[in-house]
Amino acid sequence: MARLRSRAQLRMSALFLAATLAVPACGGGGSKEAKDAKPSNTVLQNKGSDTMVNVAQVWAEEYRKVAPNVEVEVSGGGSGVGIAALLKGAVDLANASRDIKPSEAEQASKNTGKSPVGFNVGADALAVYVHKDNPMSEITLVQLTDLYAEGGKVTRWSELGITIPGVKDDTIVRVSRQSSSGTYEFFREHALGNRDFRLGSRDLNGSKEVVELVGTTPTAIGYSGMGYATADVKMLKVAPKAGAPAVAPTIAAVHDKSYPLARSLHVYTLGQPEGAVKAYIDWILSPAGQKVVEDAGYVPVAAAGNATGALATEAPAPGAPPAPAAPQPKP
Repeated sequence: MARLRSRAQLRMSALFLAATLAVPACGGGGSKEAKDAKPSNTVLQNKGSDTMVNVAQVWAEEYRKVAPNVEVEVSGGGSGVGIAALLKGAVDLANASRDIKPSEAEQASKNTGKSPVGFNVGADALAVYVHKDNPMSEITLVQLTDLYAEGGKVTRWSELGITIPGVKDDTIVRVSRQSSSGTYEFFREHALGNRDFRLGSRDLNGSKEVVELVGTTPTAIGYSGMGYATADVKMLKVAPKAGAPAVAPTIAAVHDKSYPLARSLHVYTLGQPEGAVKAYIDWILSPAGQKVVEDAGYVPVAAAGNATGALATEAPAPGAPPAPAAPQPKP
């Protein structure tokens, strides 16, 4: 019996030794898995301007080719929505077609202890759109105020000396944006002189929807980014006042600031960006990122110096005078 027990013990010991030696042979000690393991993805949350949502989506797609392990999730909702999310620390980047407000900067500091930093990533001409068959070719800011602002009296195209072909009722369909939109706020400030909008407009959620409605409504007028132009609409020349030259919304007119409704496009972060966020903004400001801006129908910023973050500016403190514009690199 003792001899049988010894043989059994020897057999068990041999099996245990074989199993122990087999483990590294099967798994390679984990070293191959460690070498082959893919780095985990970094996900950046980017929210805000509907004017910028198309270009932001292309930025995200193109950047994935450069940095495969960085995923940028883009959503719209309006500049105000994006900035509100940034103030809570809920997103990494907020796109805005308007400047951040001092009150918003103050709220960001209270919520997160950080001040928003803005980057000028492009420029846009806020265009005034009419149907392609509308014979009107230009409009003044005074006429826009009479159309859109509270107290305005103009309700029909005939009151502006315009006859719309093929329609019996020439009542003007005013197309606008929702109040959380940076485009809405910019138009209110720069076209209407900060006067409130009158009631009765068709207030839409997106820039694209504005142009689509105007393109299918012969008596409509609306405003949206120049990058949303289609064959169904035309962009009016805009004059600052009666008798002044009317200027078309073109890249050249944005550059020389002769177009009255030219504006900058911004990306905001909480504090100076670092790591993956900084690398993404640097790429947006690089020639590759700015080509996306140009291809989308907007105006790229000068490329020289941008990748270093030279255009970063902290939002003004409440009650403080506006900060001077960051110096633009010379071509």
